[in-house]
Amino acid sequence: QVQLVESGGGLVQPGGSLRLSCAASRSMFSIRFLAWHRQAPGKPRELVASIGSGDSTNYADSVKGRFTISRDNAKNTLYLQMNGLKPEDTAVYFCRAIYNYQNYWGQGTQVTVSS
Repeated sequence: QVQLVESGGGLVQPGGSLRLSCAASRSMFSIRFLAWHRQAPGKPRELVASIGSGDSTNYADSVKGRFTISRDNAKNTLYLQMNGLKPEDTAVYFCRAIYNYQNYWGQGTQVTVSS
């Protein structure tokens, strides 16, 4: 099993930045796929960014050029650097891992972009 704990959310003004972290309970060397998802009120959960074992990355069109996903295997931590935040980025952000062919989710962290 894998436990995931997100942190770093909060309230930020439009144009601001936040860095989300996701701490994993086991070595990330054993986790091939990691991703960030988000869910806004009344909307389905959507994939924001993903990173594979070879550090290949993919991003939703809505965040390309603004968000950066990265992983620190030594710290067992996944990150999401978010720059140029917009009100439409407001959502609960979830960390996800695929380990041993099973999905694992964190509890989520709230990001609110508002002036």
